[in-house]
Amino acid sequence: MVSKVHQLDHIAITVKSHMLLKQLLKVSPVLEEIMHHAKNSTEALEGVRNWVLEELKKHKEAYLFYKGEVKGREAYEKLNWRDFAAIRILDYIDNAGREFDDPNIGGEKAVSNPIKLIWLAVNFGTGGAKPYFFNDMLYLFRQFCGDYKREMPSRKKLEEWMNRWSTGLDPRIIKLREENRERIIKVLIEKIDSGEIKSNRYVFPPNLSDEQKYFLMLKWWDDYRFHLSFAVRSPDLLNELLDESLDPDSMKILYEAEKKGIPFFVNPYYLSLLHVRVPYFAIGADLAIRYYVVYSQQLIDEYGHIVAWEKEDLVEPGKPNAAGWILPSSHNIHRRYPEVAILIPDTMGRACAGLCASCQRMFDFQRGNLNFNLDKLKPKESWPDKLNRLLEYFEFDSQLRDILITGGDAFMCSNLSLKQILDAVYDMALRKKKANEKRQDGEKYAEILRVRLGTRIPVYLPQRISLEFVQVLKDFKHKASKLGVKKFIVQTHFESPMELTPEAREAVRLLNSAGWTVTNQLVLTSAASRRGHSAKLRQTLNEIGILNYYTFSVKGYMENSFNFATNERSVQELTEEKRIGQVPPEYEDAISDFPSHAEVLVDNIQNLMRKAALPFLATDRNVLNLPGVGKSMTFRTIGITRYGRRILEFELDKTRAHSPAVHEMDKVIIIESKSIGEYLNQLEEMGEDIADYESIWGYSIGETEPRMSLFEYPEYDYKLTDEVTNLGEIE
Repeated sequence: MVSKVHQLDHIAITVKSHMLLKQLLKVSPVLEEIMHHAKNSTEALEGVRNWVLEELKKHKEAYLFYKGEVKGREAYEKLNWRDFAAIRILDYIDNAGREFDDPNIGGEKAVSNPIKLIWLAVNFGTGGAKPYFFNDMLYLFRQFCGDYKREMPSRKKLEEWMNRWSTGLDPRIIKLREENRERIIKVLIEKIDSGEIKSNRYVFPPNLSDEQKYFLMLKWWDDYRFHLSFAVRSPDLLNELLDESLDPDSMKILYEAEKKGIPFFVNPYYLSLLHVRVPYFAIGADLAIRYYVVYSQQLIDEYGHIVAWEKEDLVEPGKPNAAGWILPSSHNIHRRYPEVAILIPDTMGRACAGLCASCQRMFDFQRGNLNFNLDKLKPKESWPDKLNRLLEYFEFDSQLRDILITGGDAFMCSNLSLKQILDAVYDMALRKKKANEKRQDGEKYAEILRVRLGTRIPVYLPQRISLEFVQVLKDFKHKASKLGVKKFIVQTHFESPMELTPEAREAVRLLNSAGWTVTNQLVLTSAASRRGHSAKLRQTLNEIGILNYYTFSVKGYMENSFNFATNERSVQELTEEKRIGQVPPEYEDAISDFPSHAEVLVDNIQNLMRKAALPFLATDRNVLNLPGVGKSMTFRTIGITRYGRRILEFELDKTRAHSPAVHEMDKVIIIESKSIGEYLNQLEEMGEDIADYESIWGYSIGETEPRMSLFEYPEYDYKLTDEVTNLGEIE
């Protein structure tokens, strides 16, 4: 039986592919000669290998990097633009013919053999390779032959890109959102009056005039529970609240999503951030927000077939997860690193104030583990008992020193529930500390040093963060500090400077006033990845007292393809744009001390930026969260499909500790869900000039940035045990 791959070898290429192939051969006469003289694809591979290898050996450091004899950030930074191309060509050849399971296409095999595809196209006009593939090859050989060079954008150009983006603190944007709020309120009043929408809490007293109802609704607007009660759960209401501004194609997709059972939940406040008429001074500024609310066709098509990206989240009782850890619960504890584990409470914290279209836990929504029906989320045993049992995992683990309470969303917990959780964390940390008093030096367990709360509430629903709420945080910090807990962190997800509203600024001020440091994890979606957008976000976050922590590539497979910005764009962004906020080494100690004085974080950030003449503090690392292994941006591009989708081979981030079991795992293969050409087409549809992105084709190697000392764990004043508990053997 003829394999599907072999059948594809006999498919003719398109006219456009022929035209790109012609350009490719013109750029590189040597390549053309090799292709015409090779009797078969094996000879073509050998011919290209010998040619490129001979050139690469002229740069010893690059040759050693290719062979894997030198590694790390220092070695990576010695590579020049041409080296990237030479190493990629050789990696393509070294991995020629390899088959990879591709979750983007239902686990079917993806095969990489680009030199063979070029040979087939040259000699027979076949191979089935698409124009996106040939365009990528054209840039690759232009880069190797010196015809395609990289020009680093000047600071002036970078600041021009940044200045394109409005923020939610712009008075003109604030005015537009006030108009949006007024429109939304009037529609909701009509729905309440007609009985179409009902709420036991929010009821108009009899005989109120329309004006009185409006002012009462304005008062309710400042109550976070109002926004949860009146969250939009249907496409029709969404469109009505957006003044019927959604186009027919978007509505069709939303109807399909509703029919498929994809949860839909967006609160009125966040909805008010979307434009219904595009302001001339902020064209496209709200797209990063809009694409979090309006689903893509790819998500609709894949829903029901989504596979878990986070392999370590698939837990069987008594068996280690993908990182080798034995866990006490299949849903409540997630772990990949020795020092930190995630706690997901069985409370309102299992829910969110809105559902992000590219949510990393869409798999959990698909299987019903997460949803917006809280009745389904009730624990089978009383939560206080279960909470204490779960925290015993942290208490009796030899290496855990950091607890990240998330969900869902930690801030969706009621004040009472959050206090209950934090009090239980305090009791656990106290018991762990007392137990250490009985252990010898060198046998002591890690005590809790850092407590983090994961939330998007400052973005989605800042009204939730009240004086009463932050008092819970303040009280916990006051007593936990005495135990030796050093860092109290709120981790949030601002995607766009347009999400930085007066309400969000006030929420962050309250959190800082309670002594908690707010850090941001940007998910680099396609809309958020536009030139200058991330840099502008970093700048605006710093202005209101938030430190940048991570810039994540979008996780997931084809379901997130629409929002996926290629990893090459992430490397381009950190290399070309983020560099203007690079913190000089002499200021690292000062930044490391910022969390100790969160109450004056805004002043400290602004003073340091003035001293160092920086537009923002680039304290974040650009990474991808790899299945089972953790965060890394250390990769080589080892293959490419016929459709131009690149195949990346990732390694561990060598700058941090990992589970001993992970070190024995194979390297992680990620097949990107779209080609660079498709990504650029999408940017063009968003109004971008893709000439601004031309260097993206040449980024094919990544190296994880060093983590700033700001985010390192403080040292213990005792010798920690080498024992690693709760570790099993991966089958």
